[in-house]
Amino acid sequence: MARLFCAGFLEAQMTLHQQIIHVNGVDINVASAGEGRPVVLLHGFPDTHNVWRKQFDPLVEAGYRVIAPDMRGYGASAAPIGVKAYSGRKLCADVIGVLDAMQVERAYLVAHDWGAVIGWQLCMHAPARVERFAALSVGHPTAWAQAGLSQRLKACYMVLFQVPGFAEFLLRAGNLMALKRFAADAEQVADWRANFAGEGRLTAALNYYRASKKMGAARVYPNVRMPVMGIWSEGDPALTESQMRDSVRHVSGPFRYERLSGEVGHWMQLSEAAQVNQRLLEFGATRFGS
Repeated sequence: MARLFCAGFLEAQMTLHQQIIHVNGVDINVASAGEGRPVVLLHGFPDTHNVWRKQFDPLVEAGYRVIAPDMRGYGASAAPIGVKAYSGRKLCADVIGVLDAMQVERAYLVAHDWGAVIGWQLCMHAPARVERFAALSVGHPTAWAQAGLSQRLKACYMVLFQVPGFAEFLLRAGNLMALKRFAADAEQVADWRANFAGEGRLTAALNYYRASKKMGAARVYPNVRMPVMGIWSEGDPALTESQMRDSVRHVSGPFRYERLSGEVGHWMQLSEAAQVNQRLLEFGATRFGS
């Protein structure tokens, strides 16, 4: 059984309740607000739950109970040592443990970047827990693996991230300057720097990549059956449109594709919050046949 500890409150645009949930052998920090239908927000590299700060208010005002964990290795969550601690199976188990501890049977799942990778796996392997899924930036893993040379070139940084020590050195050089140029705003950069200030925290984040270095080798993954919305932004430096658009081939249920045109970067939920929020609320309100 999960153990819950109250960790106070964090001021963002609204007051978020913070609690530490001990589940799956680690302490996971969870920010939550509101009541009603549960929506779970999963962040990616190199963020924390704070990357969703522009979604909390609109979702709560629309009647949702928002649940946003710091994934293991990030924020106030534990950062276990070793690459094997960051396998997809363990990351999925963390999320399911949070749902169990918060007495959530099924949730509307919204996920970005590495959170979306985990989200797709949850849809494949724990479909009873996901009512519908909004994937931001990252498409179905089979679509990603089959997206061709252009996607491989955009993802070449992932090869660098596999090199222990060297990747950490390069990312720390200039106080995260290599990442700063892609950030949506100064608050996001401050969040990254605070997150990686602790011993071993940057390595923990990079272990997501190191634990999944064979992700593209298995070229066929199961289809998912629940309704899915994929949102891709034209200015994303790391992901091609095809890997999201072609995800329709790997979704047996209804699939909605949204393209944010122009210079909308990878962190669309911050830079284009109004557009993203509108689409999340519309998709959440869409009624699908049984």
